[in-house]
Amino acid sequence: MEHNIHFDDFTKVDFRVGTIIDVQDFPKARQAAYQLTIDFGPLGIMKSSAQITSLYTKSDLLNRQIIAVVNFPVKQIANFRSECLVLGAVKDKDVILLQPEMNVKNGTVVS
Repeated sequence: MEHNIHFDDFTKVDFRVGTIIDVQDFPKARQAAYQLTIDFGPLGIMKSSAQITSLYTKSDLLNRQIIAVVNFPVKQIANFRSECLVLGAVKDKDVILLQPEMNVKNGTVVS
């Protein structure tokens, strides 16, 4: 671990559960990626670019619940505005998505 943070820093990060409702290829990305559209319930619909093409097909992702950070600033990636950060465990160069063990309401807080 490089450095410690205070608990107050952790509480500033807004982790939420959402459901992927659309998946598109992202040909303009430098590294293979999908453009995800995610429903976060009362927070609305957000988009994210995700480099997860090595382990997941588009049909694998559709209607899958994921965990994401929803309060980072928007990040411009090529011609796409990524509004949230989908979380995953990294093994070598593959990303394994984090998800709730059972379905919960979209927008549920993760703590």
